[in-house]
Amino acid sequence: MSMPSFSNIDPPIQREDAVNQILSSIAMEELGLSHILNAEGEKLQYILGTIPGLSGPAATVSDVLSANESVRSLLETAAQNQIFLKAKMQGALTASPMQGPTGATGPTGATGPAGGPTGATGATGATGATGATGATGATGPAGADGAAGATGAAGATGADGAVGATGATGPTGPTGPNATATSAYAANTSGSLIAVVLGGTLVPLPDAQLLSPDITVNGAGTIFTVNTTGRYQLSYDINTTAGLASGTRLLINGAPITASTVAPLLSLSHFSNELLLDLNAGDTVSLQMFGVVSGATLLPGSAGASLTILRLS
Repeated sequence: MSMPSFSNIDPPIQREDAVNQILSSIAMEELGLSHILNAEGEKLQYILGTIPGLSGPAATVSDVLSANESVRSLLETAAQNQIFLKAKMQGALTASPMQGPTGATGPTGATGPAGGPTGATGATGATGATGATGATGATGPAGADGAAGATGAAGATGADGAVGATGATGPTGPTGPNATATSAYAANTSGSLIAVVLGGTLVPLPDAQLLSPDITVNGAGTIFTVNTTGRYQLSYDINTTAGLASGTRLLINGAPITASTVAPLLSLSHFSNELLLDLNAGDTVSLQMFGVVSGATLLPGSAGASLTILRLS
């Protein structure tokens, strides 16, 4: 078997050029990967029938789940490729540059004229002898301790003074706000099938609705409107019949709240979160599932999904 041979490159590639070519190859790989991911997104759009100008038979839940599994497998492969590309880039960026040979040392400059001559140091005189230490005198006798003085007798306790009159009672303060005057609870106990899309799907909560007069809900049971400004405690729970890689979150006026988001790395069948938030009169609250395209079935015969809104102040 013959050995592999490499063509001669003239002029030879310098180390800096080689590092630049490695970084360029990483950039080209990233560009190619972006095209692959875009193609996967268009595949999902075709399955869901959202590509403009194309029409065809509606996709079944099985079709959607199969396409989602294909996309998930590709994303795992892309994530592993990103780790390799990162290691390749770090190795190129941390490679120490090669140095050429050290040049010759230049000639030493001439020494300037010296100052006047330094005079000789005089000799140190001899140290005189140390005199003898004198004898220590005798210690005098200790004086006697004086006698302690007698403690005086304790004085008699004085009589208690008369009790003063009780002051008038102050006026009663105003009654504080009722913390539970604004509250809402709603759930989904029918085991609904939620078709989760990438951008998010609102979770309907049509069952067990307990709403105070200043909280209203739309006909679909998905959008709750508060009509009193204050600080609110918001909490939710979602329970599904199978583990999902989708995420859950709350929307305020249609915008997602990061602090309410549960976006798992592994599949979950239970999602929950709780937070405090300042809301203004007219703000809306919705519960949403988002992320990986899937068909999520809420747990039937129980609180498959629930939302609680409570004004604290």
